[in-house]
Amino acid sequence: MKTTPSTAKPHEDKKEPLPSTLRIGISHCLLGEEVRFDGGHKRDGFLADTFSQFVEWVPVCPEYEAGLGIPREAMRLVGNSDNPTLITIKTKKDHTALLKNYSQKKVKELETMNLDGFVFKKDSPSCGVHRVRIYNDHGMPNPHGRGLFAQRYIESNPLIPVEEEGRLNDPVLRENFVERVFCYQRWRLLNRARVNRRALVEFHTKHKFLLLAHGRTHYQKLGRLVADSKKYSPSELTTEYGNLFMEALKTKATTRKHMDVLQHLAGFLKKQLSRNERQELVEVIEDYHRGLTPLIVPLTLIIHYVKIHQISYLLDQVYLTPHPKELMLRNHV
Repeated sequence: MKTTPSTAKPHEDKKEPLPSTLRIGISHCLLGEEVRFDGGHKRDGFLADTFSQFVEWVPVCPEYEAGLGIPREAMRLVGNSDNPTLITIKTKKDHTALLKNYSQKKVKELETMNLDGFVFKKDSPSCGVHRVRIYNDHGMPNPHGRGLFAQRYIESNPLIPVEEEGRLNDPVLRENFVERVFCYQRWRLLNRARVNRRALVEFHTKHKFLLLAHGRTHYQKLGRLVADSKKYSPSELTTEYGNLFMEALKTKATTRKHMDVLQHLAGFLKKQLSRNERQELVEVIEDYHRGLTPLIVPLTLIIHYVKIHQISYLLDQVYLTPHPKELMLRNHV
């Protein structure tokens, strides 16, 4: 497992080449480091073992790095959900300013490190992204908050894929997050090379079926944007496309949407396949639709035919291999 120490100094050159592997921020305790308030950790096997083969982790522990020590008194968020206060549970000590000052500096540091995503610790008053409890004056929780550091990071980096480790136990959310971080890295690589209209058309073409799997609304919006690209300046086009592209990928790819893509792909193979091969492909796709097989089964057959018949348009489609097969993410969706 590759890691970048959380105490690393910012890179002086903000145009540092993107790494060949993904570079992803992570709550340090998820890698097994004993940095939690109780001196323990929350090591996640998928992240620390499986996914780490393709990731250079950038570990962060806001509470420890802000100077609160290990162990430390447990804390929680209280007050207004839009601007909560971070206080210790027993002694009622206010650490809001300390965490906010740390977060401001740390986020600026991380912006120089070309991150492709971030995995946060769920329920944490500093790192939680979804449903973090914020308590009112009567001690009643409102489960709609967000950790102070996570909030600052997401506000400053709206396009970067973020997720909580707890939600990654859901196969669909896990596949979606991993797909997004690889897509985001490709988008950043394109931006580093200075986007022009031709490069954008090529990028969009390779991602068409992947976008279709996330829904026709964004698929059509992005298609129109590319078709009308001459109406925009290069900077306007890049900003608009990047926002829509990453927004589209946040939408879940459902079985019905995958079926739509699989049938489109099968249509490209009609002339190359024999009658029996076409029938077999139809049956395999239908088995997926009925929940009898995972997505990887019809995709494997389609990829097999695409390679045999060298259908160049499909060979370049990111949808067929959006992430390393070793992760086996589509074996479970």
